[in-house]
Amino acid sequence: MDSKALPKYQAVHDEVLNRLEAGMYSVGTRLPTEDALAKAFDVSRVTVRKALDMLVQTGYVTARQGSGYVVSTLSPPSTTCLVSFTDQVIREGRMPGAKLLGIEAPAKMLPPDVAALFDGDVTLIRRLRTVDGKPVMLVRTWVPSHLVAGINAADLPESGQDQSILRILVRRFKMQWSRACEVISSLIADAEVAELLAVQPNTPILSQACTAFDEQQKPVFYDQVYRQSPITYNLDKAAPNRSAGQTAG
Repeated sequence: MDSKALPKYQAVHDEVLNRLEAGMYSVGTRLPTEDALAKAFDVSRVTVRKALDMLVQTGYVTARQGSGYVVSTLSPPSTTCLVSFTDQVIREGRMPGAKLLGIEAPAKMLPPDVAALFDGDVTLIRRLRTVDGKPVMLVRTWVPSHLVAGINAADLPESGQDQSILRILVRRFKMQWSRACEVISSLIADAEVAELLAVQPNTPILSQACTAFDEQQKPVFYDQVYRQSPITYNLDKAAPNRSAGQTAG
């Protein structure tokens, strides 16, 4: 750890964050104790605590009395303005999955809402999200093709914490966005959606459409989620940076 150019707490923070992003600590696991980190970085516990508090403020970890610091997400809303479905499921102690149904590049037919958003070619990614092996969400993600050039099945893991579409877009394709808007509505499941979600045709389900924009207010992706389960929001008054609770599939 090179601490010459940075305050010690900032250097510790940056190194722990690097380890999080490198996959050394998984969602739901505990970080090493303050004592262990202090010894590893050759700093005081006060310095370590300040570094970890910064990670708490940005949403990466949660401080739990008696349990230390627990990794809560690798894609906190403070950095993406969206909540990772993958991380939510892992925190609940369950197993998320993401079966790839297909990549269409470019997409041949665009729904009116998608066509109105984007200029140029758009790539469609279709995935079936599961929890403990059971289908819960059908996700269709449209992205301008030039932002995901060369995307293929190898870029879309079907298991593990890196299946999150947020991390795929940020890490693999260096995509950034600053805000998102969401529309939630109800609809009747058609034959295809009903079969994939293992429900009867014409079953009422929820549609959750999320559009993310970059700093120039250009749309960078449109996420359409069909789900049979209810949507729950947890608005934490103590953490205003996390009030944007849209969930990305």
